[in-house]
Parts: sequence; structure tokens; C-alpha cells
Amino acid sequence: MIVLKSRYEIEQVRKSCQIVASALEAVKKVIEPGITCQELNDLAEKLIVQEGAIPAFKGYRGYPAALCTSVNEQIVHGIPDGRRLEEGDIISLDLGARLNGFFGDCAITVPVGNISGEAERLLKITEASLYQGIQQAVVGNRLFDISHAVQSWVEKNGFSVVRDFVGHGIGRELHEEPQVPNFGSPHQGPRLQEGMVLALEPMVNAGSFKVKILADGWTAVTADGSLSAHVEHTVAITSNGPEILSRLC
Repeated sequence: MIVLKSRYEIEQVRKSCQIVASALEAVKKVIEPGITCQELNDLAEKLIVQEGAIPAFKGYRGYPAALCTSVNEQIVHGIPDGRRLEEGDIISLDLGARLNGFFGDCAITVPVGNISGEAERLLKITEASLYQGIQQAVVGNRLFDISHAVQSWVEKNGFSVVRDFVGHGIGRELHEEPQVPNFGSPHQGPRLQEGMVLALEPMVNAGSFKVKILADGWTAVTADGSLSAHVEHTVAITSNGPEILSRLC
């Protein structure tokens, strides 16, 4: 069942999202060659706790950390460890928080120092695909209008969208209905209504869309070893159009 949120509930989700977005911005600023994924995780967790919130991912279905750190060919759910980032890497940072019973969720992919032209283009197209999807998050559209907009943009630019992982509703639970794929035919799926809150999160591969899961049971990587990028915003559907709750105010 899709839960429609009141204005009050949307504002509570926004508060959690703002904590997440602020923490990601701070983590982004310290990324440089030599820093470890564990150090990034520790900073993100510290910043969330300082705001009186709870790291949403830590312990969720057994996930062991506050932050997902996915480097290069890693798509999502990379577990932070002592790996030191290197010049030319790209790293996806996915973070969630819970405040006063409401969840926020956001992800960014950032360069480590100077990156290749291919990697730079992947980051640019992935971010643009998110906004293509957000433009379709309006009352009266169908859910898969969002999905189709993301897929069309990505494939038009020569990349592929991951099928195995999708966006989701969010509110009093981290993952709520509906699931929001990044691929599909337009004019399909539930009608979008005022009060829906969706975490839209394109995952885009430079090569094939196929994935595999590493032995840790969490880290998803591209099957062909190509680069991958992941971005995410939490968006409320309102009568005035989409509101990006995880954009820093």
C-alpha cells in the first residue's frame, strides 16, 4: 500500500533529509587521495548523531555501517573499510537518517582528485538522469513516467541503467511502497498523487547493466568491471510540482 503523507509528515521527512544532505556535503569536502572509506563512514555517522538523529542504515537488515561507500565498479552497498581512495577513483556515498520517527535518504557520486573524461561524463549523465526523472514526478503522471525518463536519458547517452536495484517510497519506514525502477515503459504503474514521497535513485553503468554481488553479501558490482555511478534525492509530489526534500536549503 502506498502511504500518502500530510504536509506535516513531509516536513518531518525533510528534516531528516536535510541532516543527510548536510552530512554528505561535509563528507564530500574531505574526500582526497589517501583517505579511507572507514574514515568517511565515521565522519558521516558522527554528523548524523550530532544532530540528534540515528543512522538509518546501520543494522538495517544486518548492514554493518552508517554509510555505503561504493568505489569505481561498485554500484551500491559497498561496506566502508580501510581501503584508501586513489587519484582518479569515483566513489558513491549513500546515507540515511531517522529523526523523530521519519527517514531521509540521499546519495551522491564524487570524484577523487582528477578523473578520466569517461568517468566525468558518467557522473554528469547520471546526475542529469535523476533530474529527468524528477521532472516527471508530478500529480497525474504514472510512476513509470519517472522510470522511462531516467532510462531514456541514460541510454541515449550510451550508458545503461541497473535493473536489480530500484528507488522506493519513504517516510516512517526507510523502504515503503512503491518500488521505483529506473527503467520501464511510460504511462504505466500507479497514478502519482499529492502526498507521495519517493526516493529516486538512478544507478548507471558505463558498460552492461548486469551486476553481481561480492562475497560479503552486500557489495554490488558491475558484472563487466565497468564504472558505475549512483545519485539519489528524496522527492515529495505536491500540487505545485516535485519538492526535493534532500536538496540543502
